[in-house]
Amino acid sequence: MLEAKGLTKKFKKTVVVDNFSFNVSKGEVLGLLGENGAGKTTTMRMLATMLKITDGTATICGHDVSKEPEEIRGKIGILFGGEVGLYDRLTARENIEYFAKLNGLSDDEAKKNIKALCDRLEMEEYIDKRVGKFSRGMKQKVAIARSIVHDPEVMLFDEPSTGLDVTAVRLIHEFILECKNQNKAIVFSSHSMSEVEKLCDRVVIIHKGKLLEQGTIEELKEKYKNNDLEQVFVDLIGGEHE
Repeated sequence: MLEAKGLTKKFKKTVVVDNFSFNVSKGEVLGLLGENGAGKTTTMRMLATMLKITDGTATICGHDVSKEPEEIRGKIGILFGGEVGLYDRLTARENIEYFAKLNGLSDDEAKKNIKALCDRLEMEEYIDKRVGKFSRGMKQKVAIARSIVHDPEVMLFDEPSTGLDVTAVRLIHEFILECKNQNKAIVFSSHSMSEVEKLCDRVVIIHKGKLLEQGTIEELKEKYKNNDLEQVFVDLIGGEHE
């Protein structure tokens, strides 16, 4: 479903992602772990065709990310944490509709999908209100709907729960698990080990742009003789500094 081989990104002489390889299958949640600056977001943005790949390859649903970016964009859904990037002057419906059209949905398809998402995410009360005055949680619901309105096969979540309250975080978790149940391939980055343990089937640890370790959570705990995933992560990163 998604495969990266030797993925590399350089900015001038600085190598941000260095020969990074991994894969994700249908119905699988892959956790992407690393410190700030490790290359997680850069990797996500290359997969999303937002940044050009310097070297290596990535394929999504059989399409080459570098050679077929238009095909890729219709296959992926993206949900980033922090500022969700909605258009404040547009209503929630208009924001979602805009992305539906960008992804080639007809008027009827967009209307049908938006209605279903509105019901599922309980947005009826504010779907036709401008998003500028929405709470963080309300905006995140709109961002979720926007990311999945075209029914993508692959989801990219880059720290999507950043800055959210407990209720909104739970919504994100439910959404990710729903995507898994729909057999989507999912890449999920987070600093929260509890989130990772709750949601991920496998993890890859990236450090200074390079693959440091990978496996299921149980495999890593067993390999490093420690039942605390956070401690396994800290020890691995710390070992690299010695």
